[in-house]
Amino acid sequence: MTTTVVGAGPTGLVLACGLLAAGVPVRLVDAAAGPAVTSRALGLQPRGVEVLDRLGALGDLPERSIEVDRIAISVGGKPLGELEVGRVTKLVERRGLLISQAEVEGELRGRFADLGGVVEWGTALTGITQDDRGALVRTADGREARTDWVVGCDGAHSAVRKAVGVGFPGVPLVERFLLADAHVDLPRPRDAVAVWLDGEDLLAAFPLPGTDLWRLMAPAPAGFPDDGDIAAVMGKLLRERAALPDAVVGSTDWTSSFRFHRRLADTYRVGRVLLAGDAAHIHSPFGGQGMNTGLGDAENLAWKLALVASGHAEASLLDTYEGERRPVAEGVLSSTSGMTKLLIGGSPPARLLRDHVVVPMMNRGFVQKAVWDRSSQLGITYRRGPLGGHRFGRGPQPGDRVPDRPVVLGSTPTRLHALLGHRWVLFGGERSAVVARKRLGEDRVVVLPADGDTLLIRPDGHLAWRGQEAPGVLDSRLTGILGT
Repeated sequence: MTTTVVGAGPTGLVLACGLLAAGVPVRLVDAAAGPAVTSRALGLQPRGVEVLDRLGALGDLPERSIEVDRIAISVGGKPLGELEVGRVTKLVERRGLLISQAEVEGELRGRFADLGGVVEWGTALTGITQDDRGALVRTADGREARTDWVVGCDGAHSAVRKAVGVGFPGVPLVERFLLADAHVDLPRPRDAVAVWLDGEDLLAAFPLPGTDLWRLMAPAPAGFPDDGDIAAVMGKLLRERAALPDAVVGSTDWTSSFRFHRRLADTYRVGRVLLAGDAAHIHSPFGGQGMNTGLGDAENLAWKLALVASGHAEASLLDTYEGERRPVAEGVLSSTSGMTKLLIGGSPPARLLRDHVVVPMMNRGFVQKAVWDRSSQLGITYRRGPLGGHRFGRGPQPGDRVPDRPVVLGSTPTRLHALLGHRWVLFGGERSAVVARKRLGEDRVVVLPADGDTLLIRPDGHLAWRGQEAPGVLDSRLTGILGT
């Protein structure tokens, strides 16, 4: 079976790499003439780092990224709050990465090429026709091609979503925002994000790789024209809002004007067409959750499509993709919308609460831990989803993420998550191994000795099953998952 992935951004690339690694033929198309060079999204949360690591696509991104330790918040010109990020907690054992989306995509394209994939640039989708056996994809160059599945990873204005008539309801959160990746001599530490709040005014500065490169973000001034000088506005805001009288914005690598929206697709699947990433959900960039949520979509969908394509699972397994990932998107939409409204301070009472309660609370250790754990996305669980349930004793339950840890394969030391990606890991005996390999594919299951309960871990690092060494029970559980 062949899958056509539309959109060669981070979500589409992770999905395409995951499918190719599992032996599923992939066609990856993108309407753009070539790879994007602007930075766009700014970082990988720990969950995103984990996804790329499992896929073998992390490369040297950690060495090229900036290590940010804190977000320093000033209110009315006075330093008032400092939110630590990047700290090690019981849940989060490694840092996120502050690095541009363009760099992330570059590593993913390299991994895709290593797996034998080729991106078809300049190939815009113009239509999809489905039947019981697959779909016919039409592109702007006049070609038509049969495919078994189509996945739209083509962003907020998704041609795939529009082609199958999926609604994308939502509301704007902020009328207009300005962004500039600018070279500026900013007297601020480069291990911190700086945020200045003053009434309804907001200005944020994020350090980017380089000696003097910063991302500056602020609401557009009233009446700002579409062709206005964004760099000049940012320089003025630095001098006035950040009280940096000598700040001068030099050249810019990228400027943009955009609106924040909160939108969620009516459904993630229509027959043989599925949606992922920004094609399925968009929200405020505050909190850095957007690209990472798309990566989670792609990884979740990849192993399910691989099982269906190989004949090991019924197509009904794909319905669990929305069942597991839609609640994650709903949570992200809610939290980022709340954060945006809080930072912007849309009313006097909201600003009073922000300035005198919320920002000072960010200095508290328990608040910092809670914010960092949540933003890391490592606490995501599918326990209440369609593949969860079946509670077994104490400890991790089906649907929970299984933390990475050292393991030994044969006589070779490695890490648990290094064995995943497109494979399942079974901690169990030979009888359970026979069942798992028969149901999931002989070369898709890595077997390790159990030091307690028998565990079956999904390719995305979540627990599929836990129990005693009972092959019949495992077989029944896999029938429930695979539908066959």
